[in-house]
Amino acid sequence: MVNSTHFSHFILGGFVHTGRLKYLYFMITAILYIMIVFANSFLIVIICLKRSLHEPMYIFLCSLFVNELYGSAGLFPSLLVQIVSDTHTISAPLCFLQIFCLYTYASIEFCNLALMSYDRYLAICCPLQYNTLMTSNKVALFIAVIWLYSFIKFLITLSLSIRLQLCGNIINKVYCDNYMIVKLACSDTRVNNIYGIFATVFSIFVPLIPIIFSYMKILKICLVGSKETRQKAVSTCTPHLASLLNFSFACCFEIFQSRFNMTSVSSVLRIILSLYFLICQPLFNPIMYGLRMSKIRLICKEDQAVLKFDTV
Repeated sequence: MVNSTHFSHFILGGFVHTGRLKYLYFMITAILYIMIVFANSFLIVIICLKRSLHEPMYIFLCSLFVNELYGSAGLFPSLLVQIVSDTHTISAPLCFLQIFCLYTYASIEFCNLALMSYDRYLAICCPLQYNTLMTSNKVALFIAVIWLYSFIKFLITLSLSIRLQLCGNIINKVYCDNYMIVKLACSDTRVNNIYGIFATVFSIFVPLIPIIFSYMKILKICLVGSKETRQKAVSTCTPHLASLLNFSFACCFEIFQSRFNMTSVSSVLRIILSLYFLICQPLFNPIMYGLRMSKIRLICKEDQAVLKFDTV
């Protein structure tokens, strides 16, 4: 009979020995985290303070930036501690908390991007009815629903994983992962696997429905519409499409790495691939939207000009 138990801690086996270089990696990771916090916080403040940005598109953007801060907070503090640690252990409660944060972050990100695609569809294809169809109350309701939906969905996932009897406590990643914990289980995991498929479908494929529908409609309008309509579509949809594709590819990398044997790939590359969707997306979004969205860019330039004038 295989010995099984509930472990008080887990060992993160994805780290490689780097010697004194760990302090360099610590500094690089800390700088990345500071950049993520600053860039996303700056745009959240800009959107909140400027009344001209109190529109559905920018409120959805604000929700997206808040989610980037939330996901980063679930990864970076633990990652920074583990980089300089020699043992790479994490307590079970903190491990499950990290799983909850990272999984809900990914779900909220996809749902938020789906809402933004639907908002662009209404703005481009139904401009006269837009203010009626996308009121401030509906925007607040949509945002509250996707956050609550993601939290409830992954609370169930977490409760199913916590009950498992485990035969080991080594997770071969640099952060905690629910699928890896389920693989360590000695007890029956059929319920976990069935619900895992259900949760994956609802996390990925359900948001894809409004995204595909919206962009099919936008493409149809662009093909038959005026030059002004096409320019509006390109200027507002390009950042969204870039963000969506970046996050989708990053999640695919992570899913493939978790599900398939990657021992032939170097340890450093595996670490980079596993961290890509958690580091690049929170950096990519504020840079892309800050540079591409004309209203945000103009307001930032105005504020910079005011600051220069005040210092003269």
